[in-house]
Amino acid sequence: MELNSQLLERLQNVDATREKRLEMARYIRERPGLFGDLLRIALQCREAEGPRACWVVEFVFKQEPGMLYPLLGSFSEELSGLRDESSIRPMAKICEMLATAYYRPGHGQVPPLETPHKQCLVETCFDWLIGPHKVATKAYSMAALYWFGGEFGWIRPELQAILTASYPREGAAYRARARQILNLLEKPQ
Repeated sequence: MELNSQLLERLQNVDATREKRLEMARYIRERPGLFGDLLRIALQCREAEGPRACWVVEFVFKQEPGMLYPLLGSFSEELSGLRDESSIRPMAKICEMLATAYYRPGHGQVPPLETPHKQCLVETCFDWLIGPHKVATKAYSMAALYWFGGEFGWIRPELQAILTASYPREGAAYRARARQILNLLEKPQ
């Protein structure tokens, strides 16, 4: 399927500044019909517009999470194909926000996550946690996995083993988030 050329062109004007990302997110929220095209670019475009689209998807999701819900199937299935760290970080954050909203009442609208969505997200988050990724990606992934572990009993022991094994060789920021998750894992459920 061909990517939306007008949207690709607009994404060329988006940079890492918060202002530009918010401006583009507002543009998409005012034209909700473009969100599917934006997500397709985010997940399939390997040029500079791909990561930019991911940044915007994150900002749109924070403000209007329901825009992603009809597209959870393609979102969860195609995440594992991302390779650029600038694309992966915002998507990992969305995974954490989805898991938190699903498993913690009172944290926004509950996303309609189905078992296949959850399985894809869990697999991808584990890949990001153990792969050669930056700390933010790993931190968002471990938090998402913690929440998914409340439903899937095998996740939390696996997560605990990974965090315990990697703890000594990782940096301070990783260890800080790992310590939080390990403390949660040690509490009686």
